[in-house]
Amino acid sequence: MNTKIHRANNRGYANHGWLQANHSFSFANYFNKDNMHFGALRVLNDDVIAPSMGFGTHPHDNMEIITIPLKGVLKHRDNMQDQWIPVVPGEVQVMSAGTGVQHSEINGSAETHLSLFQIWIIPNKRNVQPRYDQKQFDENERKNKLQTLVSSIDSHHSNSLKIHQDATISRIDLDSDKTFDYTLNNENHGVFVMTIYGNHIINEINLQTRDAVAITNTKSFSISTNQDTSLLFIEVPML
Repeated sequence: MNTKIHRANNRGYANHGWLQANHSFSFANYFNKDNMHFGALRVLNDDVIAPSMGFGTHPHDNMEIITIPLKGVLKHRDNMQDQWIPVVPGEVQVMSAGTGVQHSEINGSAETHLSLFQIWIIPNKRNVQPRYDQKQFDENERKNKLQTLVSSIDSHHSNSLKIHQDATISRIDLDSDKTFDYTLNNENHGVFVMTIYGNHIINEINLQTRDAVAITNTKSFSISTNQDTSLLFIEVPML
């Protein structure tokens, strides 16, 4: 098993006043030629957005974009449906940009900050028809067990959002002093494990809140928690 550690305090960071952004991979003004992507995972941004602020209308194409609100309320609008749609913690949003889409994302609250992960995954099909979807996930269904949030549009996995890539995004909330074994769907994939919060050990590596580890060349690995821990798994083909 090969591992590459991504410590929370070594990520790219940008303070835009209204936006505090942490970049796991090269993005915008943060560039690291040795950290451009992890297989098909191109972007993992950990953003905090000030009240009533956000990203104005802008374009995307040929990218699978997944947003996971952690605190606050996100509001989304795009040219496929000209209305503001709220997305709250517990929900996940996906957008297949395909041939091209224009969208806006803002903090829907005038009082509290919005915290979210935004993930970009390189698709395996280009120039598809753009599409948008979102879904509520019961947090009780990830208590000490894996909950699949996103999977391939070609898979038969039910109850998950779909994207145009042989990738899986899942989440688990583990109690302290628990052990969990993650098995990859494909041994040619890699897994980027982001610690949402907590303290745990993978392959003798101690990982804390917002630390991550990129894992390749293994069929499975084990996680041991030192305290209550929430993890996000992004399993992707290694391009």
